[in-house]
Amino acid sequence: MPPAPLLHRHLVLIGLRASGKTTVAQALAARLGVFAVDLDDRVRHHLGCATVRDAFALVGEPAFRDAETRELRTALDGPTPCILALGGGTPTAPGAADRLRDARAQGRAWVVFLDPPLERLAARLAADAGDRPSLTGRGVVEEIAMVAEARRPLYAALADLVLRDEGAPETITSIIEGSARSVGAISG
Repeated sequence: MPPAPLLHRHLVLIGLRASGKTTVAQALAARLGVFAVDLDDRVRHHLGCATVRDAFALVGEPAFRDAETRELRTALDGPTPCILALGGGTPTAPGAADRLRDARAQGRAWVVFLDPPLERLAARLAADAGDRPSLTGRGVVEEIAMVAEARRPLYAALADLVLRDEGAPETITSIIEGSARSVGAISG
């Protein structure tokens, strides 16, 4: 029997809302037998809120972003590498991009930018907007192009791998696993 895969770095998934970060993180973690962390869940728990929308309403976006940066630091500094699905805005939180850059430079993180077409994101958000708060005062579907224009350059600059089109989560998971193995982020 071959040895179980061993994660040598955190595999960090970034991308816009509805890009599939949580779904892919869970599938990849199950496939590899490792732990997955959804940063939005950690931030909500830390703030004592049931939803991200509730957290935004309770503490405001600046305090929410500060909590994201603290939880990101905690996750990246953890002793055991994991699959880490960031909230869509996490890389924009004060200090978060620098934390990701430092973790990459130190060989502690490998970052994947999930970047499906805007039409796919809009369709997903129209079908299920979830608990996502508005970032611009418009609806989450209506604002996706504006948010994408502002965030995509940062996501791309932080990424080791950019997946511009996506298939099923299993396909994305296979691509990420193969790429992570090729750079030594996973062995076994």
